Amino acid sequence: MLLVAGVTFLYSCDKEFNAVGDGLIGDNHFDLLEYTSDVVAYNQKIGPVQSDNLPVNPLGIYDDPAFGKTTANFATQVILASTNPTIGDEPVIESVYLSIPYYSTLKTTNTDGSHVYELDSIYGASKAKIKLSVYESGYYMRDLDPVGGFQQAQKYFTDQNTDFESAKIGNRLNDFVSTAKEQNDGFFFDPKEIVEVTKDADGKDVTTRSVPAMRLKLNSEFFKNKIINAPAGKLATNDVFKEYFRGLYFKVENADGSAGSLAMLNFKGGKITIKYKAKTAITTDEETVKEEKSIVLNLSGNTVSLQGQTDTKVNYANATNPANINTTEGDDKLYLRGGEGAMSIVELFDKTDLIGYDKDGKLTGPNGVSDELDNLRYPADGKKLLINEANLVFHIDPATMANSYEPNRIYLYDLNNDRPVVDYYNDLSKSADAKKSKYVFDGIINKEDKTGGRGLTYKIRITNQIRNLINNADSTNVKFGLVVTEDINTITSSKLKSPNAFSSYAPKASVMNPLGTVLYGTKSTVPADKRLKLEIYYTKPN
Repeated sequence: MLLVAGVTFLYSCDKEFNAVGDGLIGDNHFDLLEYTSDVVAYNQKIGPVQSDNLPVNPLGIYDDPAFGKTTANFATQVILASTNPTIGDEPVIESVYLSIPYYSTLKTTNTDGSHVYELDSIYGASKAKIKLSVYESGYYMRDLDPVGGFQQAQKYFTDQNTDFESAKIGNRLNDFVSTAKEQNDGFFFDPKEIVEVTKDADGKDVTTRSVPAMRLKLNSEFFKNKIINAPAGKLATNDVFKEYFRGLYFKVENADGSAGSLAMLNFKGGKITIKYKAKTAITTDEETVKEEKSIVLNLSGNTVSLQGQTDTKVNYANATNPANINTTEGDDKLYLRGGEGAMSIVELFDKTDLIGYDKDGKLTGPNGVSDELDNLRYPADGKKLLINEANLVFHIDPATMANSYEPNRIYLYDLNNDRPVVDYYNDLSKSADAKKSKYVFDGIINKEDKTGGRGLTYKIRITNQIRNLINNADSTNVKFGLVVTEDINTITSSKLKSPNAFSSYAPKASVMNPLGTVLYGTKSTVPADKRLKLEIYYTKPN
């Protein structure tokens, strides 16, 4: 009995491959057998898409030579860090500053305690200038959709900039005048650390250093009237406060002579700090003194990324024009662009369906399944394929992308069901950089050399997806969506304002990303060594 059980166990292990260790084979596939299958991939325009409450938002201007110009504005509600504050008597504002930290890396620490930082996720020439204006917003961003029913959250879209532009109130709040105009008309993303010098109780200077940030001096008179002298009850709760002070609208424009730049920002990490002095009950020698006080407004609540895409390049416009899309053979170039840009649709296996197999593997007529897939499921020699690895390798078009910033990662997902593929869920690999986790599933750009250079390829492993499809006759051969992604860990979807023929949604992480890439497609005119194919590495039992 033990002998029989042992033989059965070993046989079952040989028959069914364990998923542990998937993707660890690398480019050296030893003596594995290789099967390549033609793929059909074609372009699809995304259009205006839901962009509220994104974890990361672009702000600025980026003119991509391959795609066109992206102008990213932003709107946010502001929230009292502490509601119903006690203002005090005869308050006098000392300063009002808006601060939003940049993504940065510490490079060096000097002997005097100062630091040198390098900014991350900035697209455009170093210190390229833009005109930045911050306004009070008059647009009320409600939480719930009164039309949607079932208490659905209100959705806001990339193309609503006109709504917020027309609702802005008064003059811009970052109206501080300086010769360099770095607070407004000549703003740039500055990598310098923030240094503040204050006085302690003994009158000595205290230096405080913090990471690089957007730090704007705002109009004190406005905040005196709006916050310090707010009507009774307007600061009592944040529900009331959000109706009273509806938020901020960040508007960007080209500065004279500059193409501009764009940064990815975590606005929810930002705040407005109002510092002021007010009389208190404390007395010294029978004289009332003023106490240093502050009110903090957090940039939280509802937000929306307002992304306009203009000056569209001719090749990109033609490639995403529905009249030019080839859903039969696929397109020669695949254009992926974040925001309300474009994606690609990927279909596996030849569509010819002349034969079929029943549940016992007996040949029948057409069965709604690709003949190629049928033959992989039921090989002529009766020996089932044991799938070791399956990949899609996308080659970047170097000529088109020569002068563009390249997205660090692309993402393949189940378009039929708007969800990740099984290989995404099965991949538990992690990295110190969260955006590089799930590196077995991959999609990370492969460059000319490890220290930099231009991108060559993106590889995505779909081993378990193909394994399930071949081993299980009831598995559906779904269409895939392919997009750029800002964060591989964000897998939720954003609603399209106008659904297309394939879906009503796009991945939220793609909406966050302002970049694009151009890949070789599947049309017969694409050189064979650059053409997208499905690569399957397998073994067969003896």
